[in-house]
This record gives sequence, structure tokens and C-alpha cells, in this order.
Amino acid sequence: MDLHLNDIALYVEVARRGNISRAARVLNMPASTLTRRVDELERQLGMRLLSRSRQGVALTEAGQMYYERCQPLIERARMAHVSLQDTVEIPRGKLRISLHGSLADLFLPAVMDEFIRTYPLIECEFDVSAAVIDPARDPCDLALRLGKQPDSSLIARKLGEMSWDLYAAPAYLARHGEPASPQDLVDHECLRSLLEEQNPTWELRCGPDTQRVEVAGRLTANQAELLFRLAAAGLGIAALPACEQVRGWIEGSGLLRVLPAWRLAPVPLYALTPTRVPSARVRAFLDFIEPRLQAGLHAAH
Repeated sequence: MDLHLNDIALYVEVARRGNISRAARVLNMPASTLTRRVDELERQLGMRLLSRSRQGVALTEAGQMYYERCQPLIERARMAHVSLQDTVEIPRGKLRISLHGSLADLFLPAVMDEFIRTYPLIECEFDVSAAVIDPARDPCDLALRLGKQPDSSLIARKLGEMSWDLYAAPAYLARHGEPASPQDLVDHECLRSLLEEQNPTWELRCGPDTQRVEVAGRLTANQAELLFRLAAAGLGIAALPACEQVRGWIEGSGLLRVLPAWRLAPVPLYALTPTRVPSARVRAFLDFIEPRLQAGLHAAH
């Protein structure tokens, strides 16, 4: 039987994506070519691996068994290939990054000029989203996410933690009074992030002391800059990231620190990749951005 490893790898990608067109985009090849290669694999095996419909493809019983046995082999072959090229590969090509909107606002503009000068052969494509990444359907090379992540086949690498401080405009505090303790927040309009860890319970810490407060508010947002602007407009008390960029916003805004002895519990920041051995361009981006993220966070502490 004259089987080609490349055709098996193509089939594994189609099986993972559940859709030939989607797999073709990830593989950067025409869907017609991919269909023909999978058809040829089925012909050589003498059995159907895929059941096709308008909605996509489904694995037959034989196709599921074949996928489960071939997928680890293809992954090990890819890891061996990447490892062999590690010492000579130059980071290049398109890098598709999915990231939370707040991260895009807070960190990217400050570091990307240096990154593209350091790695002129890498082309970055950013998708600003807070959605949960589906590794079978989202063709990104790297996702940056805040907060605890759901179980998936993605490989998580913790890059650091982001702390949060409370701010309000003088006009808001003049109308509603200034909270003297974390429990006073229940009587205030709290501008909440859509991050799970901050909605609707805020966990505040002061040294060894911890208090959990069920907060409420009519305005929520998934971007730090919007929360800052809402607070500056006197619409409530906002939890804002403790980082260098936000410190710059605060300095010219007139916002006042609320409960300055207390800080919200830190939220972990993760890099998510579909494999344990990412490409050279992914490794270059992570190695470049990790110390700069941590420096930006620590500068505000």
C-alpha cells in the first residue's frame, strides 16, 4: 500500500476542523486540492473516512478510528520536524494572534514597534476577541487570555498576573460618598468588567485580609479603556488594571483611588497555543512579549 504521510496529515487536519474549506484555509491550499487528496487516501485504504454534507464533514466509524490512531503520529512527526529546525529556523511568516481587547489597548501599541523592527519577517494579524477559543475551529497560532480558562486541548502558558485598583471621579464621590470599607461597595454603582473573576463578585485584598463583595452596577464592559472613560464621566467606581498604561490615563484624568489600601485579587494572564512545540514565530513573540508584559505590570505596583 503506497500511502503518503502528507496525505494522512491532511486528513487529520480535516478531521480536526470538521470542515474541508476551514481546513484548507488553515493549510493554505485550495479546497479542491484538499478534497482530491483525501479522496485519494480513501481510495488507497478502500474505505470511507468521511461522510460529507452541506454543513461539513463527519467522521465515519472507520474515519474516527483512523484519526485517533494517526493524530498522535502526525503530532510527533511535526514535533520532530520543528525540533530539528530549531537551531536554524528564522522566525518568519504570518502570526495570527487572538487577544482580549484590554490587552490590545494596554500593551500592544507600546511594544509592537520594537517587535516588528526585531523580527522584520513576521507579519502579525490580530483578532481582538474575548471569546473562548475552539482549537478545532479557530485557526489562530496564539491566543492571549485573562482569567481561568476552560479545559481544552490548548496548551496554556502563564505569562503573569494582572492586579486591579478601584477608581472614581470626584463628582461621583461627591454625590454618593466615598466607601470606607469593601462592604460599602454594595451601595455603589460599580463599573464591572466582563471577566468572570470580577462579575459580580469582587475579591479585595489588603495584606493577609480578604473580603468578597457582591457588587452591582448597570454598566459593564470588556475593555479597560471604556471602563476608564465611564469612570471619568462620573458614572461609577471602576476596577482598572494596575499597569503602566492605565497609570498614564489616571494622571491626567482627575480620577481618585478608592479604598487605596485594598486591591482586587490578581487575574492570571495565559498564552494558549494548539501545540506544545509552537513555531519559531510564536516562540519569538512569546519570548519577546513576556518580560515586557511583566515589566509593565510591575511598574504600577
